[in-house]
Amino acid sequence: MFIQPTIYDDDGKPVKKRRLYFVGMAFPLLAAMLPEGWTAEICIETIEDIPYNTDADVIGLGGMGHAANRAKDIAKEFKNRGKTVLMGGPMVSLIPEFAKQYCDSVMIGDAEECMAQICKDIESGELKPFYNKPLEKLSTPLPKYELVTNKRIGDFLPVQAGRGCPNSCKFCSIFCIYRNKYLKRPIDEVIRDITYIKSLGFKKFLLIDDNIVADAPYMTELCAKIKPLKMKWMSQCAIQIADNPALLKAAAESGCYVLSLGLESISKPTLDGFNKTFCEPADYLRIIKTINDAGIEIASEMIIGADGDTPETLDKTIEFVRNSNIIAPKFYCLTPIPGTDFYEECKQKGVLTDENILSYRP
Repeated sequence: MFIQPTIYDDDGKPVKKRRLYFVGMAFPLLAAMLPEGWTAEICIETIEDIPYNTDADVIGLGGMGHAANRAKDIAKEFKNRGKTVLMGGPMVSLIPEFAKQYCDSVMIGDAEECMAQICKDIESGELKPFYNKPLEKLSTPLPKYELVTNKRIGDFLPVQAGRGCPNSCKFCSIFCIYRNKYLKRPIDEVIRDITYIKSLGFKKFLLIDDNIVADAPYMTELCAKIKPLKMKWMSQCAIQIADNPALLKAAAESGCYVLSLGLESISKPTLDGFNKTFCEPADYLRIIKTINDAGIEIASEMIIGADGDTPETLDKTIEFVRNSNIIAPKFYCLTPIPGTDFYEECKQKGVLTDENILSYRP
């Protein structure tokens, strides 16, 4: 059983929702990669209760960010019940030794190349404490979407195009895991998955890619093959798409209607300190308008809590968002996550007041 943990609220209670719109990609994919004789179920804790009395022999726990805290507690409960517990995902990949305290084995980084071996080792009683086999190419079978389509999810499903990013933003877990590696799936595989999602009755999909404009020719060809499917889609990318008119037009004409941009800050010194020197805040309004004029809405991701942030800069950030026609502004507290370059920098400066990642707030 694969379990996607929820997070705790301020009172220490698991957060529950009536519906979850952004469904994870990892578990339907890993379920499709299990060897013969293995079957899987998926539990999304945000919208359903964990069946602690499951007859599953093995429990696989994922989760990003603060969900790792909840995953730790779930792992302890299943261990007490005699289950074999595996943990993986971005957070535990950055702190594998810490995560190992609560489970039998930790999958570091990508799990695709390890999944079959892990199952074999469990069968033979030779499960290793850590598995780490980075991908050299990204080619995957059709995910088992049917394991989530009967749940209270939104009106779209995820499809992966690429993984990793060539940029070096030091706060970013993607950079710290992949170190500038960017892998792309064969376009025919991506189209296969989108076509299957359409056959399930969905008219939208989320194109998962840490930076879809990292390879403009790849994205251009992908958009050309998506267009005849007449589907609507969302993704995230860097701001450079605004300065590639042909690519922007191709994306819009293929059905792209929302792009999430990592703007991070309206302060140039802050961006430079993040190693995000390719962003120019003075140009943000033009970039957003250019993408809007192509028919694509903008969601944004911004970070609060850099050294240069003050009450005044926060007020200016709010004013910027209000004047920019961003439909979904998202804000995150700058957090020194262990395993990231930013954490090491904070540690060297002696500015960490608490090194217990489980005490950090979401």
